[in-house]
Amino acid sequence: MSLVGKKFPNVTIDAMSEMGDDLRVNILEEATSNQQKVILFWYPKDFTFVCPTELHAFQDALGEFAKRNTKVIGASCDTNEVHFAWLNTAKDNGGIEGVTYPLLADTHRQLANILGIVDQDFEYNEDGEETFTGSNVTYRATYLIDETGKIFHESVNDMPLGRNVKEYLRLIDAYTHVQKHGEVCPANWEEGKDAMKADRTSTAEYLAKN
Repeated sequence: MSLVGKKFPNVTIDAMSEMGDDLRVNILEEATSNQQKVILFWYPKDFTFVCPTELHAFQDALGEFAKRNTKVIGASCDTNEVHFAWLNTAKDNGGIEGVTYPLLADTHRQLANILGIVDQDFEYNEDGEETFTGSNVTYRATYLIDETGKIFHESVNDMPLGRNVKEYLRLIDAYTHVQKHGEVCPANWEEGKDAMKADRTSTAEYLAKN
């Protein structure tokens, strides 16, 4: 079930800083208390394959997110200790050394289960005994949260599919344009391009020019 348009769950989760500090992070409070947007991206597991490429890609774009008053937070179901070990593993050895944004450690899957992004299924055999299937890690889910704590974008990739970080920057630009100007953003909109009023006349004029 989609959470777009709803408040992000008010849940506080353990997290790890790049300096090895144990943190407690509440995504809703990060957005509302600091009056900033938040991008929360989940990845399946530390010390894996596609995951470090994504974490470095978000790190490389950190300045662009900062320009947009957006905080970047990563998340998985690994422990803080595993996060810290990965943060201290060199990039050329598959590590994420150099990543400076916090990483949630949702080891109990409390938030991930609320969001419904864990690869897990529970079934019952003929004796009524519960059996578990699935990897029990999260898909590549991404949430954009505005300054009021409202989710304005969510997406979920299957585990082999890495994300395009530039698309999230575009979505933040589009949403910010809507907030500032009250216009709507057409397909493939980018900063500097024409937007539209939410009426038939404006749509017709836009289509006539494009």
